[in-house]
Amino acid sequence: MAIAEIELKFPVADALAFSRQMHELDFQLITPPTFESNTLYDTSARTLREQKQLLRLRQYGEVWTLTHKAQPPAESDSARYKVRLETETQLANGPAMAEIFAQLGYLPVFRYEKFRTEWADPVSGHHLVLDETPIGIWAELEGSPEWIDATLTRLGVDAAICITESYGRLFLAWKERTGSPVEHLTFGAIQLQPQPV
Repeated sequence: MAIAEIELKFPVADALAFSRQMHELDFQLITPPTFESNTLYDTSARTLREQKQLLRLRQYGEVWTLTHKAQPPAESDSARYKVRLETETQLANGPAMAEIFAQLGYLPVFRYEKFRTEWADPVSGHHLVLDETPIGIWAELEGSPEWIDATLTRLGVDAAICITESYGRLFLAWKERTGSPVEHLTFGAIQLQPQPV
């Protein structure tokens, strides 16, 4: 069953300082920094992208998850938040799912990696994650708009720096800024490229 996912990202300068702040605010650590690999699938005609849908296979530690995201039927109350309909399930065998996708005509079109740390707000149960990617560090809040706003205040984060872009869009913006030819947001691909001075 699809649920409405409401989230907001903001850049983080220092992962260690941010983790200390989470401890000071009594957020509960769910998962320490864990490597995460994501692959997006689409047809050769990019049918899903045209329909503003996403089909993703994710490996987070040892856990495989299949996710489908789509636009909500109506616009959200505020353009400040990213709102998508999300259907998600865990898988026993990720590579087998990738083979099924291939048989159905869905091929890998974009890969992105990060180290993700997860915390939970002990009062609301909503989640906050810290994503360390090859092109920067972002925190992501997922929950009700009221909780997101209240948590930004607790963290001392200016709402003006918050963004709704996906990692795919952040990667494209980074490529445009740097002129990098890499096609995937992976640590290996980006570390092998000469960095702009």
